[in-house]
Amino acid sequence: MKNLLLVFICFPFFALSQDDLLEEIDSDSTRQQYATAAFKGLKIVNFESTKLVAKSEFTFVVAHRFGSLKNGIDTFFGLDDAVTRLNFIYGINDGLNISISRSSFQKIYEATTKYRLINQGHNNFPLTVVGINSILVNTGLDEISYPLIEFKHRLGYTFQVLASRKVNSKLSLELAPTIFHDNFVVVDEQDNTQFAIGFGGRYKLSKRWSLNADYGLHLNRASSSPFKNPLSIGVDLETGGHVFQMHFTNAQGMNTNTFLGQTSGDWSNGDIYFGFNLSRRF
Repeated sequence: MKNLLLVFICFPFFALSQDDLLEEIDSDSTRQQYATAAFKGLKIVNFESTKLVAKSEFTFVVAHRFGSLKNGIDTFFGLDDAVTRLNFIYGINDGLNISISRSSFQKIYEATTKYRLINQGHNNFPLTVVGINSILVNTGLDEISYPLIEFKHRLGYTFQVLASRKVNSKLSLELAPTIFHDNFVVVDEQDNTQFAIGFGGRYKLSKRWSLNADYGLHLNRASSSPFKNPLSIGVDLETGGHVFQMHFTNAQGMNTNTFLGQTSGDWSNGDIYFGFNLSRRF
């Protein structure tokens, strides 16, 4: 198990080291023009995009998901039930980011590595491909409710591959095959290791505005599970040093394991949440 975790953590560094060596061997000084700005935000809505923070750059992301709109004025249309996630992201280099976050949803702490494997246009490759590895700790599990719980039960893991294509100057699309594992699941019949595939896209409306959407299809959800697939729709506004994303979603959790595995809202009965992601670059 220790060896597996070591490989899990170190894989992005090995992959990027290989790329660096290949770049040094390549003596061709001609620079290929890679597709840029497929996505302006680090996230599409809930799913990560293939955009990375630049080398030595620090980005702080504040994300909110308010409570359900269907509760109306009783919760001030969800304002009283807000969930917050703070994410601190640093660019080790242009192709490798590390981040640490804390979410008030289940009091989750998460550490993540995000690394670019190849750019669209490199050797005429049609896609930008990015990998993500993360480990989280769910500190919100109540020892009174679960008296036998141990620290290992609080852990969760995610491995994700993001493949995006900038189709033209306005349209970008992304596919996100995902494996996530929770050592503790709230539905007895649910497998701890779960599989999903994400679909996302961005359509540029103007120089500063775009329409974004993403959807997660869970592939092995237990038949007795009350949870739903996450669907999110919103807009991005780029204003100089930051991107402001506003959206509607049926997922209140913002970590991959939570919005793919524990989305409780249902668009069909109006059980949706307004939210936003605000990123600030330093």
